[in-house]
Amino acid sequence: MSKTNTAKTLPLAPVLDLNAASELHEKLMGLRGSDIVIDASKVERVGALCVQVLMAGAKSWQADNLSFVISQASDAFSKTTQLIGVNVDHLMAKEN
Repeated sequence: MSKTNTAKTLPLAPVLDLNAASELHEKLMGLRGSDIVIDASKVERVGALCVQVLMAGAKSWQADNLSFVISQASDAFSKTTQLIGVNVDHLMAKEN
């Protein structure tokens, strides 16, 4: 993976429900080909479908040998992923 390109940041909406899944997918696909940082700091509510979109995105980025990192996950984001049984620890930004 080349580090000549800088990571693009995608801030997540506060509410990631069923209606937001399609828009989230479109935004992710628009950033395909670049390292990406998902800013989950403002997430207040996240549904399983949006988590699924994010996990599929992570797989796609991995297949492209690009970085896909979730940064500053809110409590709501972390608790919801844990509650629905999705482990995102491997995607979380490492704090220094």
